[in-house]
Amino acid sequence: MKGIEQIYYNNFGMSFYWKEKNTIKSEKIQLVFKETGFYFTVSELENFAVLIEDSCKRNSCCENCEMKYRCAKFLLKTPVSQIDLAVSMKELDSIKDLVEGTLFKIKLEEYMYGVGMN
Repeated sequence: MKGIEQIYYNNFGMSFYWKEKNTIKSEKIQLVFKETGFYFTVSELENFAVLIEDSCKRNSCCENCEMKYRCAKFLLKTPVSQIDLAVSMKELDSIKDLVEGTLFKIKLEEYMYGVGMN
């Protein structure tokens, strides 16, 4: 039976490892938000974080706009070259938090149970 080991979540989505027969399959991370799921390696997730940051910078012209969180959607590139997502600024901020929070938790676990152990 498959289960999950949650890594991080926010109001928009969650990330987790799949478990199979009580073994965590940590080579890839399942990222789920909206009606979308991605199954990324850590490297692909880091690449996604860079693409998100690029999108935030490209859309920074909206910073002082009072319609910032309610207007048109922007294209967000993903590590899957054939897939771009149409997201609002609010969704982009939520995806950014989800990806950054996931990477933080993964790196914290690696440190605590790796080089940080005495």
